[in-house]
Amino acid sequence: MSKVKHKIAVMSGKGGVGKSTIAVNLSLALASKGRSVGLLDADIHGPTVPKLLGMEDEKLGVGEGGILPARGPGGVEVVSMGFLLSERDTPVIWRGPMWMGALSQFLGEVYWGELDFLVIDLPPGTGDEPLSIAQLIPSMDGSVIVTTPQEVALTSVRKCINFSRTLDVPVLGIIENMSGFVCPYCKRRVDIFKTGGGARAAEQYGVPLLGKIPLIPEIVDSGEEGEPFVLRSPSSEVAREFEKMGESLERQLEGKVQNG
Repeated sequence: MSKVKHKIAVMSGKGGVGKSTIAVNLSLALASKGRSVGLLDADIHGPTVPKLLGMEDEKLGVGEGGILPARGPGGVEVVSMGFLLSERDTPVIWRGPMWMGALSQFLGEVYWGELDFLVIDLPPGTGDEPLSIAQLIPSMDGSVIVTTPQEVALTSVRKCINFSRTLDVPVLGIIENMSGFVCPYCKRRVDIFKTGGGARAAEQYGVPLLGKIPLIPEIVDSGEEGEPFVLRSPSSEVAREFEKMGESLERQLEGKVQNG
């Protein structure tokens, strides 16, 4: 961890909001700007990053410096419990001490090398696993909270913000995912989950709204096929939105270094 410049946790108060999809595409957006990036899939019981990156058959290596990450698309270094399973559908039936040990190894025994960013895809919620990660990395630079726009989801966002602040982890911003459905045929936008909820939560708590990602079939297809959207459609508006989010995070973190 000492050679990792910035450590960012991507979290959500509940499952099903597209957190891992956001973490994957945000990591690749940062890497596309020449940054060295690592991605830690910290969801021990439900790892999805290998599927989203098309890396389900990859395995972790071992070198002189420790466990070696798998090299993913865009040069992103990736570690996931999914790389250690004997079969893709093998469940991880572990109690707390075992997954705590695995997380400790992922953080302390993996030779990440010199990274500009380590993006940590946390499991949903504010329970043991996110708490353990925050405690294992006392120098966490900040959290990014992913939500969908409706009020039910925003209740969980507020809990994530308070969770981060309780642990003295700065909230770097909110990303509103599934922010309107864009019909692939007529291009008409329909706000299935309403809109603007992320902006309201950001304003209420005084944190940045990093961006909005619409619900479009191409993002779903890219995840199912293991080809992240920012690589499949690098010139699209959505890819540019991910780039802007990465730029915003970098400005915040570089400003923190200069002021600190």
